[in-house]
Amino acid sequence: MSYEIKEDGKFKFIEEGEGEPLMLLHGLFGALSNFKDLIEHFRHTHKVIVPLLPLLDLDLLHTSVGGLQKYVQRFIEHRDYKNIHLMGNSLGGHVALVYALKKPERIKSLILTGSSGLFENGMGDSYPKRGDKEYIRNKTSLTFYNPALATDELVEEVFEITNNRMKVIKIIALAKSAIRNNLGNELNQINLPTCLIWGNNDTITPPFVGEEFHKLLQNSELHFIDKCGHAPMMEVPEEFNKILEGFLSKLKS
Repeated sequence: MSYEIKEDGKFKFIEEGEGEPLMLLHGLFGALSNFKDLIEHFRHTHKVIVPLLPLLDLDLLHTSVGGLQKYVQRFIEHRDYKNIHLMGNSLGGHVALVYALKKPERIKSLILTGSSGLFENGMGDSYPKRGDKEYIRNKTSLTFYNPALATDELVEEVFEITNNRMKVIKIIALAKSAIRNNLGNELNQINLPTCLIWGNNDTITPPFVGEEFHKLLQNSELHFIDKCGHAPMMEVPEEFNKILEGFLSKLKS
């Protein structure tokens, strides 16, 4: 099912359903398609919001975790969302954490899956190679426990991004910003109910990263999913949705 992309001022986003806001932030190579099963499931109980993050559209100076956080802050304030269940995958989780540190009053809970902010393996020892589709296929497949999920369509999306010199420069800038912006000393300031959902076979933010988040986020619960990599909501959507539904049901006001 495809959803209408709405526009309000400078912002583009999906908004489906009614209820408490459930906002989804995608990662560096993420897209709206990452959340299709999640949107379909939760639009019956929540207002599901997916902003299109301008990962490669900000000027180079603001192509950073902080720049993305400011964009999300402007979006939330422009739309006046409150009591948000804020979920982020990978870099999106990092942005969610920085937002929660700065504006906790608008957040009801955090959901992190494969989040950066403490430790992550990026593209490996090298950055995206232009024009080498097989290299991109291999790197994309590392996102998943089941490499078959790195479909031709997904590989083509990543390949198109990495074949543009300025986009590659911005990807590198974001990746380096994520590594520099380590939140280890700040996470104890967050007391929001937090659900950590981690793939047991995540090679980008391995299971020990989920355990470290659990230790540092005082009001958190941690769930591991077997045979699952860096994007549980894509790879095992039914199990992911079941865990998230259980977490959200405990927070019903």
